[in-house]
Amino acid sequence: MAKVAFLGLGVMGYPMARHLAAKGHEVTVYNRTAEKADKWVSENGGWAARTPREAAEGQEIVFACVGNDDDLRQVTLGPDGAFHNLTAGSLFVDHTTASAEAARDLHAAAKQKGAAFVDAPVSGGQAGAENGVLTVMCGGDEEAYAKAEPVIMSFARACRLMGPAGAGQLTKMVNQICIAGLVQGLSEGIHFGKKAGLDIEAVLDVISKGAAGSWQMENRGKTMNQGKFDFGFAVDWMRKDLSIVLGEARKNGASLPITALVDQFYAEVQRMGGNRWDTSSLLARLEK
Repeated sequence: MAKVAFLGLGVMGYPMARHLAAKGHEVTVYNRTAEKADKWVSENGGWAARTPREAAEGQEIVFACVGNDDDLRQVTLGPDGAFHNLTAGSLFVDHTTASAEAARDLHAAAKQKGAAFVDAPVSGGQAGAENGVLTVMCGGDEEAYAKAEPVIMSFARACRLMGPAGAGQLTKMVNQICIAGLVQGLSEGIHFGKKAGLDIEAVLDVISKGAAGSWQMENRGKTMNQGKFDFGFAVDWMRKDLSIVLGEARKNGASLPITALVDQFYAEVQRMGGNRWDTSSLLARLEK
């Protein structure tokens, strides 16, 4: 069992940290809102720290799952950042969906302290975190990954090293590109089916068994048909992710016309007031 810290107790981090404690790891938690960290400790045991720096002291592995690049740099390199208390041989594992550039910078900063860094964004959403079945895509050194993987499996069903620092984040970008196109296609299919007077539940049931089937269809098709979007992965967060994707594409020369178009469709959903709606709300803009 490892002695670990977890920074960031949002909809993903809260259950991820809980799974670590349930597996017997010694867990110290930090959250920007201290009351949430105290609540987590009251439910799961362990300790609450008041700063990332305090949380990282004496830990074998420090996990983080925060909002974006700026948040990540603040909890790592800021005045009270965790990197101030990283020691030789310790490991920082970042589950934030962030840029590959941030991952490479933090990998280098950790190495200067004799520590290691693994970028490890996740897929599976809140339900995957709650049920401990996330997919984790990692970037970093093989030795660091080998240390991280068995602990990560406390809340994952799949975990794989994709390459050097930043490769985990790049793989997550591929994931978000694919999701954007899939949800738009599913939205158009449901919209078309309604206009054609079809029984959408029946349509989704039959085509999900064939080549059109996908996680999105299985898990979001029914709620999309019912016009329910007040749950799941928020449009604001998807736009943050797609901004990272499109920024990386400008650097590497990738052509992403569909991704750029769907990003603008999500901007329309935001203007409709759907900032916190699930990403499947692309259907709502077709039916407005």
